Amino acid sequence: RAAISRLNTPPSSAAKKQCESWYYETDGICCNKCHAGFKLVEKCTSNQISRCTPCGDGEFSDQINFSSTCRRCKRCKESKNEEQVSPCQRDSNTKCQCKKGYYKHNIDSETYDCVECKKCGPNETLTHPCTRETDTVCDCKENYFREKGKCEPCSRYVSHVLRWRSSFPSLCPAHHHPQFMNMIIGFAVLVVLLVLGILITFIATKRSFNKKMLSLSSKSSVQQTEQSQDFLVSINEPSVETSLEDATETSFGEQELSKLPDCVPMITDFIYSVLDLVPLQQMKQLVRSLGVTDTEIEQAEMDNRYCREAHYQMLRVWAQRAPRTVGGGKSETVHRQVLEELLSKLRQLHLSRAAEELETKYAIQ
Repeated sequence: RAAISRLNTPPSSAAKKQCESWYYETDGICCNKCHAGFKLVEKCTSNQISRCTPCGDGEFSDQINFSSTCRRCKRCKESKNEEQVSPCQRDSNTKCQCKKGYYKHNIDSETYDCVECKKCGPNETLTHPCTRETDTVCDCKENYFREKGKCEPCSRYVSHVLRWRSSFPSLCPAHHHPQFMNMIIGFAVLVVLLVLGILITFIATKRSFNKKMLSLSSKSSVQQTEQSQDFLVSINEPSVETSLEDATETSFGEQELSKLPDCVPMITDFIYSVLDLVPLQQMKQLVRSLGVTDTEIEQAEMDNRYCREAHYQMLRVWAQRAPRTVGGGKSETVHRQVLEELLSKLRQLHLSRAAEELETKYAIQ
């Protein structure tokens, strides 16, 4: 009654206050809306309320409104497997539901189809029966699992169970097949052992190959050295005077070497200076550019536990190949040609700062 009395209250001026939800604004005044089940026939005036009339047959209006028309009632379609729950009234629409044996499949918020309920197939058990809102839910029987929409016996797929077990949670329980699980475990262990065997064989073969390559390289170097020594001896034998001159020059060279200033680098000191200046991650790139082979690099890494000592050995291999002044023992010095080659490679690798520091330290012009 309170709602009706509010709707029948004379209209008020919209200028005084905003219209409440029971009213709507028109021509500057707040007019009352029509009740549910009614439609607007005539708008209100300043001294008269809105005039409403009931919805006609086959029409309804389920909320207060100021519409001049009512909505048409829905019809339950038997052809779409619908049946009527309650008829249409002036203030409510027709209510329909799916027939027995069908469920409501929503297409969007207002549209749906009545779809026939699913029936559990062979080797399936009923989990949840079909309702007018949800479809039937079926699951595989014990010792069966689902594949491509069908329930298949576990015994048919023993060889593929490892692949399917992770994909199908309804796969046969392990406690029903102790022998079956033993087969799975044995197969897994066999695969792991096979992979480990292949990996170990590969590593051993690679190391053996590297050692052979290094051995061949060392033998070749020794043979070349022996041939050079034989050649020098054959040249020196014909002339005793030449031998005396060479001995004199060698003695003079050793005396001069002892008088050299500190700026002439010894091999060991020079290599450690290079290690201090060249970044660790660019060391292999540097020695490769200097002609050190990958086999020699790998051998240096295998012979030395620490990176710095391995890099020292790589540079030592390079320095020993180049011509140098030999004074015996710790007096080996780096030839100028070797210094210039290293400085050139450093600049090519964008390590100009390291090259400049070496030039400054050893007074290389």
